[in-house]
Formats: sequence, structure tokens, C-alpha cells
Amino acid sequence: MKYTLGVLCALTLMMSVGNSATAQRGDSFKRFDRNGDGKLTRQEFPQRIGRLFKQIDADNDGAVTRAEFQAFRKSRGKQNNRRAPRIPDTIRATLDLPYAATDNPRQRLDLLLPKTRKSTKPLPVIAFIHGGGWRNGNKTSGRSRVMRFAASGEYAGVSIGYRLTGEAIWPAQIHDCKAAIRWIRANAKKYNLDPNRIAVMGSSAGGHLVAMLGTSGDVKQLEGTLGQHKGVSSRVTCVVDLYGPSDFLTIGRYPSRLKHDSPNSPEAKLLGGAIADKKPAAREASPTTWVSADDPPFLIIHGTKDPVVPVDQSERLAEVLRKQHVQTLFIHVSEGAHGRFRSTELDRRIGLFFDRHLRGRKVDIPETPVRNDEAAAK
Repeated sequence: MKYTLGVLCALTLMMSVGNSATAQRGDSFKRFDRNGDGKLTRQEFPQRIGRLFKQIDADNDGAVTRAEFQAFRKSRGKQNNRRAPRIPDTIRATLDLPYAATDNPRQRLDLLLPKTRKSTKPLPVIAFIHGGGWRNGNKTSGRSRVMRFAASGEYAGVSIGYRLTGEAIWPAQIHDCKAAIRWIRANAKKYNLDPNRIAVMGSSAGGHLVAMLGTSGDVKQLEGTLGQHKGVSSRVTCVVDLYGPSDFLTIGRYPSRLKHDSPNSPEAKLLGGAIADKKPAAREASPTTWVSADDPPFLIIHGTKDPVVPVDQSERLAEVLRKQHVQTLFIHVSEGAHGRFRSTELDRRIGLFFDRHLRGRKVDIPETPVRNDEAAAK
């Protein structure tokens, strides 16, 4: 967050305009615009925030206008004004732990540990990966998703950040997530965690990334070379996929308010071009590509009326997993849209899934649909 606020300060300075002499002297945008054409090229763009150039250049024309700067600043201001979830006194939080041996603020994770553990044994880990179309969001939001598990005294919670598409395209995102899992496993002894019981959960784009972690644990080409623990496994114990895309080559076939095959779609931003032009990358980035019989158990949750990621994406993933005899539960949210569902019954089933696969408890998990009147769309 410090980095983001610093960037906002720089953007505010650059965008300051007005009629006063002070404003005129402070019009950094005009000063950087050497040729006076009202745009900043990459060469003119301030070096200290150069990594944001692609993200601010909304139309991808290779130049940043004042309007694009204003839109970016406005969106970031709203994002930073969102209050971070309060961490209760029962939890010890260690924030912004670098997992990739870099100073990139996106390549960090938050670790939440119960101050009072129900056992002296190493704790199973539940790691959350946030959504946002691979271009927005941050790990702060993920703390609330794992907080209740850490507060129980039976689990450790982790929220993982990763590079967004304004900074890097695929496969940077899965490289980051795998490096985070390796870091957790390599540091398990230090925090009294169980390296053999690491679950992942994610929503939307995060659902896609946790599904990739679950299906590509045996795919060397997707490991990357980040961090100091390259020889450590990035496999996970189980996966909770909340309405994530699973097959980029088919996602455009189904009704959606997004044009997934468009060159401006979130998928195109991720892949570095329209799906039709990036088919090898689209295939590589699809969890369905990598499903094999040794994949971990999956719990998939999706609203039947999702207007963003068609429910067919999750149905397709479940079908492919089951064909390989991977333990798979699929819970539909009847009439549910795209979003963070608020349902005590759904929360209960997610908890039972972790109890079964992380704590070895023999529990029944209903697969019947959850009614939409028990859930609130995002």
C-alpha cells in the first residue's frame, strides 16, 4: 500500500493543473510532455513510475493522455479508500512478506496466525488469491476471506498478491503464485505450519489461478524461476475455485456481458493479445489443459446466472476433472450472479471441505445448490 500511495502522490503532482502561478509551475505533465502534443510517450514518462505505463495507457496506443491519467488516478483513489478489514486481537498478522526475493510490492503475502492454537502441531494453511480480472485488486481484500479460519485456532491464513496485467502478462501471474506456495512450504518450520497441508482458494481471476495451481503442480514449464526456493514443490493439497475461468479457448462461446474474445478483454490483457491471436498462450493459461489423475480435490462454486464468467466454464472444468477421477464437488448458486456470495450454508460447506482435506475429518458435504436468496451478489 505504501507503494501505491506514493504512486498516487506522483500522479497527483503530475496532474496538478489550475490558473494560479503555483499550479502552472506544478504542471509536471506539461513539463514532461516535451513535444507539447498532449501525450506522454514511454520515453517521456517519469522513470520512477515507469512500470505503470501499460496500465495507465488504457487504449494501448503507446502514449498516455491527461484523460487516461485522470481515470487511473480516480480508480486508484477509490481502491485505496476502501478500508482494510480489521484484524481481530485473536490473530497475529505479519504483513507484506516478500516471497519472490524482490522489492516488488505485488510479490508479497500476508500471514495470519492464531494467537491461541488448539494444538501444538503444525497448522494447515489456507491461502487466498484475489480476483479483479488480473488487472485490479490486491491482497488486502483476501485477509477477510481467511480470517475466520485463522481465528478458529485450527488454521493459518495467507493472502497472496501477484503482478497485474498492467505490469506483466502471462505466465507472470502463475509464476508469482507458485513462488508464494514454495515460500510458504520453505518457511513452514519457522511459523509452525504443515508443509504437506496447503489449500488454496480464490475468486474470479483468483479462482482461475488457484485452479491452475491445482492442475499444473506437475508442469515444470509453469514453475518459473522466482524466489530462493526453486527446488521446493508448489503442489497444493486441495482447491476451492470460486467462479473462475477455466478454458480461454471456449469462454467466448457463451453469453456474457464481456466480449471475452475482444482484444480489450481481461483475457486479452492477460495474454498480451486477443485469444484468437494468442491460442498457444490461451491453451497454456487454461486449467483444463493440465488436468491429470494426480490433481488434488476440487470444490467449485459458481452462480447459475453469472453475467461475467459463464457458469459453463466451471461445468467444463468439473467434467474434465471427473473424467480423470479427481475428487470434485460442484455447488451451483441458483440464480447467483458474479460475486462474493454471502451464505452461511456456503461458508459451512467450504469449512467442511477444508476439515475433510486438511484435517482428515470424515464429514458429509452436500452438493445440492445453494438458493440465491441466501446469497448476495457482489
